[in-house]
Amino acid sequence: MAATKHFPQMVSHVILDLDGTLLNTDGVMNEVLKVFLVKYGKRWDNKISQKIIGRTPLEVATAVVKDFSLSLTTEELMSAISPMFSDQWCNIKALPGANRLIKHLRSNGVTMALASNSSKSCIEAKISFHQGWKESFSVIIGGDEVTTGKPSPEIFLEAAKRMNVDISNCLVIEDSLPGVAAGKAAGMAVVAVPSLPKQAGLYSSADVVINSLLDLHPEKWGLPPFEDWIEGTLPIEPWYIGGPVIKGFGRGSKVLGIPTANLPAENFSTILSEHTSGVYFGWAGLSTRGIYKMVMSIGWNPYFDNTEKTIEPWLLHDFGEDFYGEELRLAIVGYIRPEANFPSLESLIARIHEDGRIAKKALDLPIYAGSKDSPYLKNSMLRSNCHS
Repeated sequence: MAATKHFPQMVSHVILDLDGTLLNTDGVMNEVLKVFLVKYGKRWDNKISQKIIGRTPLEVATAVVKDFSLSLTTEELMSAISPMFSDQWCNIKALPGANRLIKHLRSNGVTMALASNSSKSCIEAKISFHQGWKESFSVIIGGDEVTTGKPSPEIFLEAAKRMNVDISNCLVIEDSLPGVAAGKAAGMAVVAVPSLPKQAGLYSSADVVINSLLDLHPEKWGLPPFEDWIEGTLPIEPWYIGGPVIKGFGRGSKVLGIPTANLPAENFSTILSEHTSGVYFGWAGLSTRGIYKMVMSIGWNPYFDNTEKTIEPWLLHDFGEDFYGEELRLAIVGYIRPEANFPSLESLIARIHEDGRIAKKALDLPIYAGSKDSPYLKNSMLRSNCHS
């Protein structure tokens, strides 16, 4: 997904958007509006969310009233749903790479600003649940502090003014089309991290388009580089999923020659929304067989143009037989690369095998090897033994 045109300038300051860039607020917005619209006999359409990403609260409310023909004013809608949103701020999780990026820039003395179309009070309420965030930004500016929100450049120009820095020294990181447009209109360098799935092509005005904050390379902009990559892998906070092995698309063993142990994606909609698409690795526990190294993809598999986001683990072991229905537990401990398309089936297969080699070697490193003893993986086998 990463696309690079050029790097027009070296920078010294970073301006970050909040919703959809640092925080996974899109899911909360969808859930709140879904619940609210039921009262009016309406059904939320996720396609609407693509139209309102990056818009001001007033623009969002106006669009919802119009698109759903609601019998209330925009102001009445905002008054009704604002408390519903506020109740959810404590549940909003940081997007992959957000904590890492903020901590990295702060520890290296890079001045940061937070510039969001949300109101200043909402911004501060949201980030209050994330330790160290508020203290990391020298400037926090909300959409209610400027005359016109994004895609107007005003908020970014104001952020630069408050940081006392020239616009040519600012790098904007944004997830939405209005935000990217605002950054470019301000004359700043812009990195886009699209929150719209499979829509990277729409962000062509950005200087760089990346899959997630995990894929940001600050050194390309003259900023201090991350130093936490280990032999082509990035350690991440472990996360765990499990379920029965099901038949997938049939392409794993038949087309690719790589038998994947697929999990039912519909059981993991929340997990899938929290984790960026890409290639990960870790440990896999099969209840009656043991614990094995594994590499896995999350995403839409561009070569096959999936219509839904899937989870496809490849256990790095020759089993010689299928094990559909068996309980599979995964401990995901590292990240390898963003999801990518390939010009041919052969190049895709070669890259998958390379991912497997990277994962297999990395899992012998102490930083990853200890996760093999995770209670989550062990418990599935303990229960299996108790029932045998």
